[in-house]
Amino acid sequence: MAISGRTPLLLLLGMVAVVLRPSVSTVFLWLLLVLLLVTADWLLAPRTSTLAWARRPTGAVRMGHPTETVLVATNGSTRRVRALVRDAWQPSAGAVGNRHRLALGPGDRALLSTPLRPRRRGDLRATGVTVRITGPLGLAARQRTVGVEGTVRSLPPFESRKHLPSRLARLRDLDGRSAVRVRGQGTEFDSLREYVRGDDVRSIDWRASARNRNVVVRTWQPERDRRVVLVLDTSRTSAGRVEDVPRLDSAMDASLLLAALAARAGDRIDFVAGDRRVRSRLRSAGSLDVAARLQETMADLEPVIAEADWNALVGAVQGMGRQRALVVLLTPLEPSAIEEGLLAVLPALTRHHRVVLASVRDPALDRLAAARASIDDVYDAAAAEQVLGRRRRTADLLRTLGVDVIDADADRLPPALADHYLHLKAQGLL
Repeated sequence: MAISGRTPLLLLLGMVAVVLRPSVSTVFLWLLLVLLLVTADWLLAPRTSTLAWARRPTGAVRMGHPTETVLVATNGSTRRVRALVRDAWQPSAGAVGNRHRLALGPGDRALLSTPLRPRRRGDLRATGVTVRITGPLGLAARQRTVGVEGTVRSLPPFESRKHLPSRLARLRDLDGRSAVRVRGQGTEFDSLREYVRGDDVRSIDWRASARNRNVVVRTWQPERDRRVVLVLDTSRTSAGRVEDVPRLDSAMDASLLLAALAARAGDRIDFVAGDRRVRSRLRSAGSLDVAARLQETMADLEPVIAEADWNALVGAVQGMGRQRALVVLLTPLEPSAIEEGLLAVLPALTRHHRVVLASVRDPALDRLAAARASIDDVYDAAAAEQVLGRRRRTADLLRTLGVDVIDADADRLPPALADHYLHLKAQGLL
């Protein structure tokens, strides 16, 4: 049972009766009258079970973007029902305006829409629908919470999508330039043309030249059916927040942009995520919808407070095939974690693949290192310089082992990684 604001007002109205006839019996009689009225109102209120509930499916939505969920209420009784309905969701679903007033005649049906704006990734669920039906006097109400299943799947936001058109334009320009059509290992035959001064004599096609009056050379273009393997670190280092955004989410954003770009270039995208064990893997086989599939795969990934087992992750990469690939390690450039775990397995990767390490850099370190306003700032700057120095030494060590290192702020990492991919593509290094 729930009482409305009218009940306290009715009790206060009893003060008039007490003033007119001040006695204890007047107080008890008035309380008894109010109790009888509230009980009668509650008994006369329609039962909450007369309303049937269903929920329409809610599609997936990117985190931070609006959507809505729709409840279907049906009055199965022969009485008119007036109710207050609250469609409750877990807080991270961002439900607003989830209280609805309902007035249904016998057999009527109504649609109740609740706006949602997810604030975290994964499957976000409804926690229950609370129904309050007030009696005819408006003093008391029947109240009940029923479970109506509802789920909205929140995907990574892919904010770096805005960089995709400019990189696709550079990719089209790269594919159309004759300068990249050179002879070399791991390239595909493109066409024949007449020899001009400066061409590599090794590209002359002697059989075709014998059938023509002029010397003919072969032109080549970079292979399109290449492999790009994205390795996402979900260990403890990915749980750190940079500018209030988890490193893991920033790494996801960078991997989505690279996957979308590489798929348009005709490359095949493979994906592995894990920490002490492999959490997820995906083989896209070169499909153009790889970004959407990656978003679905990444939606449930969360950081795990454990060290990364790079032996298991590298084993998963090697289990996807021995063909040479561009392996992108999306992991923070944390010296201790890299020196204790990653360095030991890098030779197994660099022996067969082109390896890139992409890390989210914390701009707060640069700000601390530049501050000199007070003694405390000087101490902070010294500590920040020490951390930055260790990161630089670790990056230099990785480059010595043949690993390309990209260390950039969260906003700059996705375009920097995409630009590096295009650079490797232009140089024929994939």
